[in-house]
Amino acid sequence: MFRTSPPRALSRLLAVLAVVLVATPIAPAGAMAEPTTPTVTWAVQPADRNGPDGRRWIEHTLDPGQVMTEHLAVRNFSDSSVVFSLKAADGYLTDKGRFNMLPSNETSVDGGTWIEVQEQVTVGAKQTKVVPFTITVPGNATPGDHPAGIAATVTSTGGTVAVESRVGFRVMMRASGTVTAGLGVDGLTASYTPSWNPFSGGTVQVSYTATNNGNVAVTGVGDVTVRELFGLTGRETPTEVDEILPGGQKSFEARVDGVWGLGRMRTTVDLTPAVLGGDATDAVIRPASASVTTWSVPWAQLVLLLVVVALVVVVVIVRRRRRRRLAQMLASAREEGRAEGRKATVG
Repeated sequence: MFRTSPPRALSRLLAVLAVVLVATPIAPAGAMAEPTTPTVTWAVQPADRNGPDGRRWIEHTLDPGQVMTEHLAVRNFSDSSVVFSLKAADGYLTDKGRFNMLPSNETSVDGGTWIEVQEQVTVGAKQTKVVPFTITVPGNATPGDHPAGIAATVTSTGGTVAVESRVGFRVMMRASGTVTAGLGVDGLTASYTPSWNPFSGGTVQVSYTATNNGNVAVTGVGDVTVRELFGLTGRETPTEVDEILPGGQKSFEARVDGVWGLGRMRTTVDLTPAVLGGDATDAVIRPASASVTTWSVPWAQLVLLLVVVALVVVVVIVRRRRRRRLAQMLASAREEGRAEGRKATVG
């Protein structure tokens, strides 16, 4: 299927239960359509000449100009024979990180154009049919990944609406040449939320967009670091980047706890990409780094400092008053003693 599959037995069960992977309106929407055909349930899997071969998707590294033949198996779980349309298109990742392919009303310009498959296949009830397809790599293909998808589709009609439902899998094609795994960090922002407990640090909330500026699919790992007091102190937290295809991007968030927010803070995101799939032995790795500076006022600590200063002032004033009072009492006692002494002398 278009996303990573669970273990084999479970994946087969899910294939049986999943009727529709993608539903795309292909005619202007009007009144609600009433189904005019029985329910169709099917699965599409990578295969060899004999049937499904257990692969989750097809993945090859090919030379420019190379031609190869692959196979797919269409499994019809329905109670009647079905005519399926077979289509290939450029692949991409959705906002949720799931693999998909361009809908029929969009034109493929990359990997989807490398795949040639027959337009239709008829599969009998409860049967499986294997269909070959050809991958032809253009002679001027640029090195790196050219993702595509291939699917079997059924179009249901009713009223004024036609809905195209499709089930398929990804075809990851990597043109040979220099593999470059690169990530960029864009749109980095950081905001500080203080803790009103003066003995506890606050939180820096970080948002950024990771862009794949290399030529192969990558994941990534790294750190988000917050430094303050001109770099004398700092806190960090690890961050991870999910799969991103070449030219794609994805937004991420991270939080760094225990930051005191003592004035100037410098937040830095460092990412190291990793090649996803294929041989990465001679890959060029291009790490990414970006920083942003923010300022904060440690109000809780300032309030605590003011309270401490006020207490010190009060203690100092009280002590001074006590000393003056004691000095006055001692002076009075001495004066009284002298007066008593004079009286005794005169008597």
